[in-house]
Amino acid sequence: MTSAAFIEIRNLSKAYGSFRALNDVGLDVGRGEFLSILGPSGSGKTTLLMALAGFVRPDRGQISVDGRDLVRLPANKRGIGVVFQNYALFPHMNVAANVMFPLRVRGIGRAEAAERARKALDIVDLANMAERDIATLSGGQKQRVALARAVVFEPRLMLMDEPLSALDKNLREQMQYEIRKLHDRLGLTTVYVTHDQREALTMSDRIAVMRDGVIRQLGTPASLYHRPTSRFVAEFLGEANILELDAVESFVAAERDATGAGRKLMIRAERLSLSDASGHDHVSLSGTLTRSVFQGDSWLISVDLADGGAVSARIAAAEAANFNLEALAEGAPLKLHVRRDALIPVIDA
Repeated sequence: MTSAAFIEIRNLSKAYGSFRALNDVGLDVGRGEFLSILGPSGSGKTTLLMALAGFVRPDRGQISVDGRDLVRLPANKRGIGVVFQNYALFPHMNVAANVMFPLRVRGIGRAEAAERARKALDIVDLANMAERDIATLSGGQKQRVALARAVVFEPRLMLMDEPLSALDKNLREQMQYEIRKLHDRLGLTTVYVTHDQREALTMSDRIAVMRDGVIRQLGTPASLYHRPTSRFVAEFLGEANILELDAVESFVAAERDATGAGRKLMIRAERLSLSDASGHDHVSLSGTLTRSVFQGDSWLISVDLADGGAVSARIAAAEAANFNLEALAEGAPLKLHVRRDALIPVIDA
């Protein structure tokens, strides 16, 4: 963390009765960064976003944007664009009027507001729908209107609270691309709340993973996925096998001792392979096949290990075909292989 950060959050706490929604949270966000706040329901991610927006007053702590203290500043004075989960569009206004609204409440004249709304709608490819009623729009179109309304007054900062959760899979993936493109095109700083791991991994420069009102780990998508520090982060971000250290016989003793008490090993399911790769940089795991499920481009298999524990492995369809995996019955002996650098010590928490 440095004082040059665009957003600085220090010691932020918020409680609702005995429930601590935020517990001494600290976070820096760089200018122009796309940061996702990821976590399960009740983790504090939306409370953190709403505190940043000005809709929730923290019990203590500091929030500053570009060096300006925001804690006591009303939401409408913060110059922040917000996109909500339910779009929060006005059904009695047409598309253009919805987009013009933030400008009109700021005292911008109708002619200028209309021109700026037209430009904002052009950015999200809805310029030809300015006169349409909100009720006639699809979910994706409504989301684009909400985006246009959020950027029309040229905010310094964009906040998004699970904006794609109501969309179907294909449209959600398309909008992920559109939002990231808008972020880059306008040079925004964006804080994006989601519970969707793939969404966060796809869109973000960095991800803050939250649980119980605390940021458990902060880093790039690749670093969090490949090098989680805790069992929770490992399992929350993808298919993760968590093993006792002793279950992997050939894990170097010095490494095992260095991990300390309460540590386990994490192996991503896709890092396990049927292909034999001998050498000191690989580890072999012997066991018996307990389940195999065909999933199109891959097979998901479960293996009980001879040394204790069990793992799931995601085997690419081509590799599975080479080993005739489809013909193996439950109980068949099987040997899996994994690179030593794919064995990641994690805290069991």
